[in-house]
Amino acid sequence: MNLQGFLNYLEYERRYSPLTLTAYRVDLEQFMLFLESDYQISHEKEVSDQMIRSWLASLMDQGLSPRSVNRKISSVKSYFRYLVRQGMVNLNPSILIQGPKQNKRLPVFVEERKMELLHHKEIDEHSFVEVRDRLIMELFYSTGIRRAELIGLTWVNVDLHSQHVKVLGKRNKERIIPIGDDLSSLFKSYDILRKDISKEEEGSELVFLTERGKKMYPKLVYRIVNSYLSSVSTQDKKSPHVLRHTFATHMLNNGADLNAVKELLGHASLAATQVYTHNTIDKLKKVYQQAHPKA
Repeated sequence: MNLQGFLNYLEYERRYSPLTLTAYRVDLEQFMLFLESDYQISHEKEVSDQMIRSWLASLMDQGLSPRSVNRKISSVKSYFRYLVRQGMVNLNPSILIQGPKQNKRLPVFVEERKMELLHHKEIDEHSFVEVRDRLIMELFYSTGIRRAELIGLTWVNVDLHSQHVKVLGKRNKERIIPIGDDLSSLFKSYDILRKDISKEEEGSELVFLTERGKKMYPKLVYRIVNSYLSSVSTQDKKSPHVLRHTFATHMLNNGADLNAVKELLGHASLAATQVYTHNTIDKLKKVYQQAHPKA
């Protein structure tokens, strides 16, 4: 099997994120384990479309959602396309494989009034942790950046004079996102407290640090966001990505141009951004039903 070569290609040529690489690795290792245990196959040339279909059937039998199964299909299809391009196999057995149909899920977001409550939540302005956590929440909501982008944000890419942040997104693509007066002031307050924490510790060029002056880690960021959102919302999903959805939905609901939101989010295509217009349409329908006498 040529899995490591494929993963190297995704990492160094396609510039995929560590999380995406992990997902590909897990999916393909599961697929290969199935081939070895059920068909005693150890080389991709021996794989047939029927074997792939059998694997998909076993995934469905295990109770995996259509969304998860389709992601695994995508991993296998990408892998075999790579093998064909590299001349390692002659035929792509996954080319005719289709996944189960799945219902389109609208992005989960937090209502504007609830975000306003968070904005006015009192914090101890002398507490490094409380100011840091507030800044994390405000930055997520004000810019729509991803968790990995926030963790990797450095001071050199924060321009408080021009009021913007430069973000290094997926596949090392840079984008510039404006920030407002309130967020700029919060950055300044945080920077003063942070200097007592960072000193000469590892990662001192990074904006966000732990109390020990170390680099923030994904689970900690998730816990911060979850704790904040739990204070104003009972919805199941309370993750950093929900704040990204919230940023996009609120921008569009308040008249932002779709292409502008696409650029702010760092989406490669407009189709990825258009999913948020469904929330906008739902809002218009609600207003129409409440206001029109014939609705």
